[in-house]
Formats: sequence, C-alpha cells, structure tokens
Amino acid sequence: MMSLPVILRSAADADIQAAYDEFEQAQAGLGNRFVARVREMLERIEAMPDMYGKVWQDVRAARLRKFRQVVYYVVFADRVEVLAVLHGSQDASVWQSRA
Repeated sequence: MMSLPVILRSAADADIQAAYDEFEQAQAGLGNRFVARVREMLERIEAMPDMYGKVWQDVRAARLRKFRQVVYYVVFADRVEVLAVLHGSQDASVWQSRA
C-alpha cells in the first residue's frame, strides 16, 4: 500500500496535549520527547499504514517506543484517521467509542 495522509481527530489531538502536560509535570523535557515519538510514529503510519495489526474491527494499534501510549487509527482508501493516543492500560471503551 502506498503512503496516505494522516489526519488527527480533535480527540486524539487532545489526548496528545493531555499526555504532554502530564509528562512535562513529571519531568521537564519529557513531554517534548513524547511528542517527538508521536511524530515519528505518525510518519511511520503515513508511510506504511498497514504495518500495525487490527485490534478491534478496523482499528489498528501502534505502541510508542519508550512510552506506554498507543496510537489507535483507521485506514481508509484515501487517508488514515487517528482516533486516539492513549495509555495502553486505558479502558478500551474510550477509543472504541471514537471509531
């Protein structure tokens, strides 16, 4: 499959901001490292949308390296939509409700 543009839904963008704030409160600079990992993952997903497996219906999950957050996304014919970026232990109903 060829690369597809990645679109962050507003809820996923809010997830990233909330995690950034938490990481920055825990340790200065950690939030920036988190955002850098998210960007790297989104670039990987854009280049190879089918790389990560489906975890529920058409929702795929990509775990961030060095963080416990997971990027949940759906591949469409012309784009990839990121539904959520949540801690891996988060209740699945949170991201499933966004699908």
